[in-house]
Amino acid sequence: MGLRSALLGGRLRIALVALVVVAAGVGGAFAAGVIGAPSVDRVDNRFAGVNETATVIDTDLYVSNPNPLSANLSGLEVDYGVEMNGIQMATGEKGGVAIGRGTTAVPLRTTLENERIPEWWVSHIRNGEHTDLAVDATVTSETLGRTFEAPEISRSIDTDLLSAFNSTETREINAESPVVSDPVLYVNETSAEWGESTGERTALELTFVVHNPKPYPIAVSELGYDISMNDVDVGEGTTNSEYVISPRSTETIEATTHIENDRLDEWWVSHLERDQTTDLRIDFYANLDAGGTTLRVPLDPLTYEKTFETDIFGNKAASGGGETTDETTATETTAEPATATETATETATTAATGETMTATATDTATTTATDGETTTTDDGLL
Repeated sequence: MGLRSALLGGRLRIALVALVVVAAGVGGAFAAGVIGAPSVDRVDNRFAGVNETATVIDTDLYVSNPNPLSANLSGLEVDYGVEMNGIQMATGEKGGVAIGRGTTAVPLRTTLENERIPEWWVSHIRNGEHTDLAVDATVTSETLGRTFEAPEISRSIDTDLLSAFNSTETREINAESPVVSDPVLYVNETSAEWGESTGERTALELTFVVHNPKPYPIAVSELGYDISMNDVDVGEGTTNSEYVISPRSTETIEATTHIENDRLDEWWVSHLERDQTTDLRIDFYANLDAGGTTLRVPLDPLTYEKTFETDIFGNKAASGGGETTDETTATETTAEPATATETATETATTAATGETMTATATDTATTTATDGETTTTDDGLL
């Protein structure tokens, strides 16, 4: 008797809602509190492809319809935006969306221009290698005359590209020349920090503490460098200052190197193609004037290598799962807690270092998708 009453009560409630909708219209029923407002439970982004000029992002907005009606809510418009350090990276929208009872995944696709990568890079470096990512989403119903915003999704993305360059390990510099015995110099200490970052290039300020073991002075007339990221050349050049190291004495040499930001869009392609992994490498050489002879010496013991990874949307280690909500069924990829990991290695005598950064995003489950007409705007970066 109890079960029959419950079923009868549920049917009467649905019938009552239907009568109110017919009598007052959908807008009036919403105002009367009979029809509940849809909401955005979460937003999932993922990289779907990249070429020389553009990056494709696929997005699922999970929209929930709380009403007990089997009839769809139609005529919805959904849109979203992705910001990184306050920079509008990507926007997308989709109109003519109909959702059924329960939770529906509304798919969007946005194409982003790789040439905007340098702007984000500059903000990341200026912010201490830190990025705040925020995703905002809204659903607008013309029928209900309302816009409903999703809870903001935020993540922190941190890197540490230079700390492993800081070393107090002594390294020998060999000229491998018959006119001078090896080692010709010792490098007792190295350190690095970011310098000025402009729209055109990013400076790295490097310091070397160098000892001359010879009984005669040695002049460092030129210090050259080459910077690559995933074998993409992003910077090369020479320092202009000349240093003279007195016999059996120690001198501090300072050098400014640069990453050319206009090459970072090419690096970005390689970073995504390698599952958001990059090998950073800095090679050095020096022109030395020793005992009346000028030598070009590769500084192999100073070669700096570091591997770093990012997990921009927190789904690199995603696992799949299928779930059901009300009358709607779909397969969904559920992200593990968002993490970005970073490892570092330095050649020769510098010890390897590792670091793990963790960022969290909001997770909710369930879904399906129904499509209407699609409109996509390309305003973004990541």
